[in-house]
Amino acid sequence: MKIIIAGAGEVGFHLAKLLSYESQEITLIDINKDSLTYADTHLDIRVVRGDATSIAILKEGRVDNCDLLISVTASETTNITVCVLAKQLGAKRTIARISNTEFINYKDEVGFTRFGIDELISPEALAASEIELSLRQSSFSDTYEFEQGALTMAGLTLSKSASFVGKTVKEAAKIFPEIHFIPIAIQRKGTHFTLIPRGDTVFQEGDNVVFITSEGGGEELCRLTGKANAAIKYVMILGGTEIGFKAARDLSKKGFRVKLLEGDKERAFDIADQLPEVLVIKSDGRNVDVLEEENLGGMDAFIAVGDNSETNIMSCLVAKSKGVEKSIALVENMDYFELSHSIGIDTLINKKLLAANSIFRYIRKGEVLAMTKLSNMNAELLEFEVKSTSAICNKLIKNVDFPRSAIIGGVIRGDVGYIALGNFKIQEGDKIVVCSLLRSIKGVEQLFL
Repeated sequence: MKIIIAGAGEVGFHLAKLLSYESQEITLIDINKDSLTYADTHLDIRVVRGDATSIAILKEGRVDNCDLLISVTASETTNITVCVLAKQLGAKRTIARISNTEFINYKDEVGFTRFGIDELISPEALAASEIELSLRQSSFSDTYEFEQGALTMAGLTLSKSASFVGKTVKEAAKIFPEIHFIPIAIQRKGTHFTLIPRGDTVFQEGDNVVFITSEGGGEELCRLTGKANAAIKYVMILGGTEIGFKAARDLSKKGFRVKLLEGDKERAFDIADQLPEVLVIKSDGRNVDVLEEENLGGMDAFIAVGDNSETNIMSCLVAKSKGVEKSIALVENMDYFELSHSIGIDTLINKKLLAANSIFRYIRKGEVLAMTKLSNMNAELLEFEVKSTSAICNKLIKNVDFPRSAIIGGVIRGDVGYIALGNFKIQEGDKIVVCSLLRSIKGVEQLFL
């Protein structure tokens, strides 16, 4: 697949790195010489220096036979312009990074596809949505929803008190007469090895387990693992960044009582004017005494989304030490994800990873509706739509020649999610959620062509 990425910033470089690992033919365009030099020496890609809004530069990038152009520069206007030009010059599909979420809310009404923009993504909006979902599923460290919650991914670490520690997957399934959840990936404590569980796989203390749940499955998991899905009402947000602003706005609309700390006086007043229902305090929040004065201990959740990853992590650790139930930190360094389960922070969020997840579904073959990479695991979770021509159509799951390092987590038929076992028959139009190790993705894709 021939892919052009405009913008060698943090999102663009991360995308180029991930895609180059998959042997995609990548061209990276940026005006910054240092960014391109670093990418050129560290990645197996082609680089073009210049302004991506230049038609000559796009032609040098071979836009005329490009399968996908992704514009993720820091400028929303530039990204829109690049996509419009690229589509006219022959690019088959275009994706633009934007910051104004109004564009996404009204994309059908405005008709961006008529201008040549096939998809809009906002890493900041994705991060704000991830924060809201994490608060609603407070007992889980990792969450992702398919089709407005018809099926939900839930990740957690098994404690000694979890009732199915020491039991096989098959034995654990018998605890409840009706199955509303299924394990789809396990990472053993102290390892980086990801395994796809089977019936004889034994759950162990310290396992980081990812489940797919249908309606009611989350509550069952909480009871089985001894975790409480605590109701969260009072939320403190550190940082009036774009993500902090969007999270405060969205959470306050959903009935959360939000307190936001921002060190810049002008920014603090601006947020207060725009969000009258949010209590905005002019303080950088890095001082422990200040956090205590603002009743940190009385908060149900603490969200650190400032510009500095280390400050976000340390602030969350302070919050946990004061008894705050849920902590969420925004981090830019992907290596920090490996520490998330050991340092005591409940959820880490990374804009680059969220943007990559949103874009990667256009790289996969078959009708991919949604996709997310599992944190700390070399596995992906994909939602495919079954077509009449798909090899999996009209077959019982047990009769499908499915790769051993992949598993069907669930099926969405209409608006209802099902934990589908061997005797479930796949039909045209079904939406299938699959977890697969990276080495088996190509084999999985072939079943849905």
